[in-house]
Amino acid sequence: MIYGYARVSTRLQATDGNSLEAQRVALEAAGAEEVFQEVCTGSTTRRPQLEKLVGLLQAGDTLMVTKLDRFARSAREGLELIDEVNGKGVCVRILNMGAIDDTAIGRLLRTMMLGFAEFERDLIVERTQEGRRIARQKPGYRDGRPFKFTEAQMGHALSLLREHSYNQVRKLTGISVSTLKRHKRRAAAAC
Repeated sequence: MIYGYARVSTRLQATDGNSLEAQRVALEAAGAEEVFQEVCTGSTTRRPQLEKLVGLLQAGDTLMVTKLDRFARSAREGLELIDEVNGKGVCVRILNMGAIDDTAIGRLLRTMMLGFAEFERDLIVERTQEGRRIARQKPGYRDGRPFKFTEAQMGHALSLLREHSYNQVRKLTGISVSTLKRHKRRAAAAC
């Protein structure tokens, strides 16, 4: 049996061929008969669908993923997982790399590539932290997503609440009721 495993870190991740749909299509095109999918950050070791899949694997099966970073982010975790499935007589195939088997060259390749994947992830984390550190020094910086609506739009919407219901203002402005209530509470607390 040829199994595929697809993972994204967030539901919004849909670029660069990393969406669940893109991974599923690539895995099926490569011969996967059944694809297990999940939304789960790569930094956690608890992945219910992957655990379920590993439990099903038998000698002679193939486990495919599109890229090594979909499988594991730390070298140690990846090595342990590949050793576990190789120990069952299962072939691991990374579509953008090839088969990782239990030979000397296979062990060398997996160790190097997992090391590079972990290194890449660490660089991303460092760049993100550095960017946040620099951004925090700028006046007006706030953590989190940027506001979808400007202060003027929110001020107008809050003024409409004096004569209209939350649902009426939502229909007029496109601003959700929860956002309106949150901004109304903030405005009241500021007074």
